Amino acid sequence: MFDHASFVVGLGLVAFAAPVLLLCVLGAPALVGRQLGEDAVARACRWTIVTGLLATLAVLALMLVHGTRQESIALGEWVVIPNYQFSVKLVFDRLSVPFALLTFLLCGTIGVFASRYMHSEPGYNRFFLLYAVFVVGMVVAALAGTIETLFAGWELVGLSSALLVAFFQERPAPVRNGLRVWSVYRVSDAALLLAAVVLHHVRGGGDFADLFGAGAWPEQRAAVSGGAALAIGSLLVVAAAGKSALIPFSGWLPRAMEGPTPSSAVFYGALSVHLGAFLLLRASPLLDASPALAGGVVALGLATALYAYLTGSVQTDIKSALSFASLVQVGLIVAETGLGLRYVALVHLLGNACLRTLQFIRAPTLLHDYHLLENAIGEHLPRYGEPLPLTSGRLRGWLYRLALERGYLDALMAAYVVRPFVCLFRSCDALERRWTDFLAGGTSRESDLVKPSSGQIEELP
Repeated sequence: MFDHASFVVGLGLVAFAAPVLLLCVLGAPALVGRQLGEDAVARACRWTIVTGLLATLAVLALMLVHGTRQESIALGEWVVIPNYQFSVKLVFDRLSVPFALLTFLLCGTIGVFASRYMHSEPGYNRFFLLYAVFVVGMVVAALAGTIETLFAGWELVGLSSALLVAFFQERPAPVRNGLRVWSVYRVSDAALLLAAVVLHHVRGGGDFADLFGAGAWPEQRAAVSGGAALAIGSLLVVAAAGKSALIPFSGWLPRAMEGPTPSSAVFYGALSVHLGAFLLLRASPLLDASPALAGGVVALGLATALYAYLTGSVQTDIKSALSFASLVQVGLIVAETGLGLRYVALVHLLGNACLRTLQFIRAPTLLHDYHLLENAIGEHLPRYGEPLPLTSGRLRGWLYRLALERGYLDALMAAYVVRPFVCLFRSCDALERRWTDFLAGGTSRESDLVKPSSGQIEELP
């Protein structure tokens, strides 16, 4: 007799295990100092991604045939102590299945593109190893049924993204920008971790079913009061803002273009930049429970969309222009989520991710095509991003400067966020050194400090 539930569980495990297998296949040779050939790497990526895609499609087909809207797969509990449980759980529903399908589809497309684009590149194997880490992280985050599982995928996505921004490590600019991306992701990760702590304190566990109820998305209702929903939701909004480059964290987005074009396409044009919006869709019952939080999300999304439109209008390189064009749509997706238009936001997310992937992988040959078109028609094509139709020249000039400086967000973050933290940490370091000197009866060894003038790190003697 056909067991529908067991078959779904088996297919779901295959969808989860396929990217993990890819990571093992690419990572094991690196651990022993060996490298796979380019053809072997390309085949491994192709077959594992196709396997995961087909397994997810089969889960979707079974859910449609049997009329089920949610399937859960429990993979055990990490820690069980009184009032606290840390478990691993996968959920297949109307939100996770489309996002997982999008992940496999776009990662497979980028994998085929990258196998040719990165041909004979010295870091070919390193690129695909980080690519495998990213795929695992995206699949885990998409299918997560608990906040601990989501956090694990969230971390893998952030780690691979930052390392691929700094992929060309022989040059200082990619490394510097990779560190900037990583520092913003740390703020986002800290907010998500704090949200997990508050959720455990309020509900005694991190299962989304305990927080949002046992119903299927998007008809779930938050099982917490308005105050708790506002506290948890605010932390999740900060986490989403850092991951999706929403205001005030938008400054890292153009810096991420230092990475190879395939990583820019799949990360900051298609998947990673939409992960914050996906988190808000998953946590949408909290927005229903807190009108103030929903209003803040709408305002944040609209402000980000306006900022990205103005900034993208003055970009001079195609990758930055595309990244801000994607950010405009991400801002609108966030606003739609805050307004309660869940399915509209989901369809918008899927469509924007596919469009931006196509545009990014076409970017390397776009300039050549433009030259051919210009020669054929005898005139220049209109540039991306026409200015706002404002009649005031002074206001237009002010907006142009604001957009050219990318809203001064980097300067504001450095002056009012980074500098106070650095001063606080230096004060703590000096206090610790004085206590160490007092207890040791001598002079302690200097700590690793950054010279403000040179930006270099002092080495310990």
